[in-house]
Amino acid sequence: MYTPIVATLGYILSPDGRQTLMVHRNKRKDDQHLGKYNGLGGKMLPGEDIYTCLTRELYEEAEIKCEETLLRGTINWTGFGPNGEDWFGFIYLVKKFSGIPKKKNEEGDLVWVDIDQVMTLPMWEGDRFFLPLVFDNDSRVFHGYMPYENEKPLAWNFSRI
Repeated sequence: MYTPIVATLGYILSPDGRQTLMVHRNKRKDDQHLGKYNGLGGKMLPGEDIYTCLTRELYEEAEIKCEETLLRGTINWTGFGPNGEDWFGFIYLVKKFSGIPKKKNEEGDLVWVDIDQVMTLPMWEGDRFFLPLVFDNDSRVFHGYMPYENEKPLAWNFSRI
């Protein structure tokens, strides 16, 4: 039976568009993401639509309010969770926000990273496949499938429409 965890992942652009805000997951020793860099976001709650989830998560994690966002894609990650859970993620680019992002949250330090340096960071191996699609100039939304096993991606397939 397929019952994925639905979540958002947001990549916030700096006002000049050259950097993105990422979380360095370095706070909780039991975190499956420990040591990795990631966009901000999280699980959708009952009664939320996906955009409300994104804006709530970004406010909780960084204390910013989204003013202009762009859905860049969706990804079906089967077998991704610590117990092999399936995740379905909506990937957003936040082009404009208000507020001053805080420096850290309960998951880790929030850091501005040059977009051209993002791929050099420690991250999930699978993120390296879709991150170029988040920041490229193609206006089409991507829809991907990335099965995982033992914390490793087995494949990456996507289409753009």
